[in-house]
Amino acid sequence: MNIHQVFLFLSMVLPYCVYVLQSEKDFLLYHGFTTNLDKRLKDHNAGKTISTSKRRPLKLIYCEYFLSKEDAMRRESYFKTTQGKRMLKLMLRYTLKKIDYPNR
Repeated sequence: MNIHQVFLFLSMVLPYCVYVLQSEKDFLLYHGFTTNLDKRLKDHNAGKTISTSKRRPLKLIYCEYFLSKEDAMRRESYFKTTQGKRMLKLMLRYTLKKIDYPNR
């Protein structure tokens, strides 16, 4: 099963996705929410998203899937708080180290 098939399968079972991208240009993280992760990633990297268009290329470093839209939106909002950013950095500490994320 390739990554696109995995995204498709997950979106059929759990339609709402919260994701974290890293800019390969400035190394900063971007958090988002979607019902079609594959398309959303393509849109980000094609410059169709204003908030990330100048930060391309972007790569997916984390995602979570949800059955409930409200749960997914709440999780995305949490990732954007100081506490959520801290938790995400703790949870992904080895991933962030592997991708040379700046220690800020």
